[in-house]
Amino acid sequence: MTLNISFFGIGREIAGASGLVINLPEAATVADLLAYLKNTYPDFARLSSLLVAVNDDYAQNDIILKPNDDIAIIPPVSGG
Repeated sequence: MTLNISFFGIGREIAGASGLVINLPEAATVADLLAYLKNTYPDFARLSSLLVAVNDDYAQNDIILKPNDDIAIIPPVSGG
């Protein structure tokens, strides 16, 4: 299935774009997406945390993705 992914913060730098279109097997989960990103862009694996939002809600790793989902990759945030 084709998924549209948006990146924020350092995620944009790592992916080299603010968004990507990727293909994953049907019934892929958030965990599958993260594994794909970490394999394709190893710098994602170096982040201390990485959140995924699906349709404006933070998603657990077992959530099954669908082609029309609004998916955002949110890197760790720091500041004061």
